[in-house]
Amino acid sequence: MTAGKKYGRLFPFSIGKKPHVKKEIVTVWLKIIAACLPAAVIGILFDDEINALFYNPTTVSITLIVYGVLFIIVENRNKNRTVKIADVPQITYKTALLIGIFQVLALIPGTSRSGATILGAILIGTSRTAAAEFTFYLAVPVMFGASLVKLAKFGLNFTGSEMAVLLTGLIVAFVTSIGAIKFLVGYIKKHDFKVFGWYRIALGCIVLLYFSLEAFVK
Repeated sequence: MTAGKKYGRLFPFSIGKKPHVKKEIVTVWLKIIAACLPAAVIGILFDDEINALFYNPTTVSITLIVYGVLFIIVENRNKNRTVKIADVPQITYKTALLIGIFQVLALIPGTSRSGATILGAILIGTSRTAAAEFTFYLAVPVMFGASLVKLAKFGLNFTGSEMAVLLTGLIVAFVTSIGAIKFLVGYIKKHDFKVFGWYRIALGCIVLLYFSLEAFVK
């Protein structure tokens, strides 16, 4: 089955003269929503605290490096492991929640949400293809949820023009993010995470060095 067909199969309505809801696909989306719950609860309850503690150059740099190392270690460790879950419909609610717990790690700045969920899914026995596909669709409610939280946080006292600009920005950010994630999961289906691991390590070192030099100069 091609990647395009696999992505298309998770839309809840069949295409034909008499569209109907596909029970299996609805079940998959319920599992995707279940996977969103851990990060949604933690994010809503502790968003300000997480930003206050971790939103700084040092944390971002260290997180980039640490997760880069973890990407390489996990890839080496799982090279010859037996896959327990070969396809998305085989993912249980328990597995979906476990993947959602890995997604909580992405609340810390510098962590890749897609990387955390894909690696988490691979660690608990999901195939690379199923992990990548599940992560792609997991991005949809996450993006909408994050946008709604930001709107609620800043209130709804916007003028018409301000609301138009805000909605435009949200839509552009959503489409761009979906495109980037789709590219990532498509790449990961055929390649491993090592190149991203080395990239994160290099970027983390550069960011850490830059801000260290900036602090030294001051």
